[in-house]
Amino acid sequence: MRTSAAGTPDADVRSGNSWARIPPSLSRPQGPAVPQFATTASPDTVIDLVADGVCVRVDLSSGTPVIQHWGAELGAGDLADLLHDGVPQSNIDEPVLPGLWRENARGFLGRPAVLGHRGGADWSQLFSISRVESTAQTLTVESTDAVAGLTVCVTFDLQPSGVLLISQAVTNDAGTPFDLAELTTWLPLPDAAAETLDFTGRWLKERQPQRRPIQVGTWAREIREGRSGHDYTIVQLALSSGADYQAGSVWSTGLLWSGNTRHLVERLPNGQTAVGAGELLLPGESILAPGASYAAPTVAATFSATGIDGMTDRLYRWLRARPQHPARPRPLTLNVWEAVYFDHDLAKLGALVDAAAEVGVERFVLDDGWFLGRRNDFAGLGDWVVDRSVWPDGLTPLAERVAAAGMEFGLWFEGEMVNVDSEVYRAHPEWIFQAGGRIPPEARHQQVLDLGHPGAYAHVLGQVDAILTEYGISYIKWDHNRVLTEPAHLGVAGVRRQTEAIYRLFDELKRRHPRLEIESCSSGGGRVDLGMAQHADRFWTSDCNDALERQHIQRYTQFAIPPELLGTHIGPTHSHTTGRTHALSFRAITALFGHAGIEWDITEASPAERAALVTWAAYYKQKRALLHTGRVVRADPAGDTALVHGVVAQDGGEALFAYVQLAAAGASIPPRILLPGLDTTARYRVRMVEPAGPAGTTQAQQPRWLAGLESDGAALAQVGLRPPILYPETAILIEVTRL
Repeated sequence: MRTSAAGTPDADVRSGNSWARIPPSLSRPQGPAVPQFATTASPDTVIDLVADGVCVRVDLSSGTPVIQHWGAELGAGDLADLLHDGVPQSNIDEPVLPGLWRENARGFLGRPAVLGHRGGADWSQLFSISRVESTAQTLTVESTDAVAGLTVCVTFDLQPSGVLLISQAVTNDAGTPFDLAELTTWLPLPDAAAETLDFTGRWLKERQPQRRPIQVGTWAREIREGRSGHDYTIVQLALSSGADYQAGSVWSTGLLWSGNTRHLVERLPNGQTAVGAGELLLPGESILAPGASYAAPTVAATFSATGIDGMTDRLYRWLRARPQHPARPRPLTLNVWEAVYFDHDLAKLGALVDAAAEVGVERFVLDDGWFLGRRNDFAGLGDWVVDRSVWPDGLTPLAERVAAAGMEFGLWFEGEMVNVDSEVYRAHPEWIFQAGGRIPPEARHQQVLDLGHPGAYAHVLGQVDAILTEYGISYIKWDHNRVLTEPAHLGVAGVRRQTEAIYRLFDELKRRHPRLEIESCSSGGGRVDLGMAQHADRFWTSDCNDALERQHIQRYTQFAIPPELLGTHIGPTHSHTTGRTHALSFRAITALFGHAGIEWDITEASPAERAALVTWAAYYKQKRALLHTGRVVRADPAGDTALVHGVVAQDGGEALFAYVQLAAAGASIPPRILLPGLDTTARYRVRMVEPAGPAGTTQAQQPRWLAGLESDGAALAQVGLRPPILYPETAILIEVTRL
């Protein structure tokens, strides 16, 4: 790292625990003089943050923080001459260095980082560095515009995994309010960034990829539904031309936020390209009073020189290094929703407990329907007390039976929602989101509780806490089944307030119940994001348990979220969301690659199916240490009829791959399977395993390796294996063990 040690009374720099002074050239000119910005950097005004082969180089010499480089680690050489672009005709007379704040006052013509105004004034700013503080892996730069009465501050924190965490804030220094419309975190992209990849989706079909060339203009993905949503892109990727899972350069940004969001890719006519991310603020949602500050959601930015899988690996290592990351083995879970729906009967549920124990289930979760008045989805939400007409002795008989069977007991809530037909709504109709005196249109027959109301927040916290305490519950599934329409808190936009409230609620529940784990469910995968990952311990990946759909949904969710945080269940033989029928072996292999579970009335399973579930459950327990700590790799064969994905141990000692036949292969002999990520110098034993029964095949003579073989890691990665010819919508598992 290099940092200034020269002196001036105008601005401070701190390196480590000591303060230093910024050279006079870095302070903003005062008065009407035309500002002159330096165009070359000296070693004492350039700061490098380096970790795990990633370098972020920030130049302070022009009076604003300019990210000179975000990519592979560099040497110590000066980049100023390399980066001098010259000046084209009919342009600003000096090279434009927009810096992090991208002010129009510097001649920048793209989207500024700060958008807002003070009664129509101060909409254009010119920030000048006032303070710099740095350590080996962090850099904080504060800049002030005394005329506009604003101070902005950014902190770069480069994690050991190479993930760059960027936090920004803006403070109103003036004596009148400032109406902030946007504070976006922008990062420059090199010319090699040629394509962008993000994700769209809907209920039952979340996180579907869309890839396109980066063209002149701004590509924006905006979410305005008050949650990250089924259409949310957990990370926005920029890629070098043709980059794939194993090769090419990849840059990505992801927001640590669960409310309204905006992801951007911008290319100017001069070719300059940048990627941005920030909270989407509704009108008036952030009017800063004098002295008040707005802290933007943190952005997690990654660079990978080894393709998409390299980006995934960085994000996993960052998330897994957090102190709150789940450490104990992820319990095999049974959720009863698709087994009983609202029909809560102790005898039926008791039979499910017995069947679950026989299979080897470790956590039993009672879903929707246990609370007051909840016989369907028209009533009851908001009244988090046990319905004694259905449970005359409370939940104790079921909870005790679950405990006696050696399983944990979990329970479903949807605490942010309320039915009009509920005691709490009849008592407090003012607790819902509403604007202009209007009642918002219902969705799923429900309204949204405004947790910005102290009374509403206390009601939800108090009733949930009481249930957890009474029954000793250590696991809850927390749903969020509708979008937010007219989300106004006392007439003022309240999505940000609501998002902060649910984070605070989850954290408080965990403080009161230290063993508590929370599964975030939002009509399936409608709130899966890096912000909720800081507060929840599991995500329900999708309401769709169809194994074919889940192959895609799980794959693209796992771009950013590790498997151990994703609920992946064996659904019923006949999917209630798609109408498809799949063999148990296919459903079981699909569910294996995550936090595995079952969502199926297994009391109706045949003896052969129950026996297969027993062997599959035992296999999951045997392999979950690998599945939940290893490196995820993907190496699809040619064509679009099959997928290959796997998990390789961090030391390369073992791996487990799935070969998935999505549709009938085009050729009579399918393309070979390559197994990347192994130790190329090691020798391995390879075999097919069938923990939940065999996959269907149409081949007259099977490939010889199916009986087992030994091979070098290099050969498995470069030559690979010829797969058997499988029926469509089936899969096999390939186990690889170092000799």
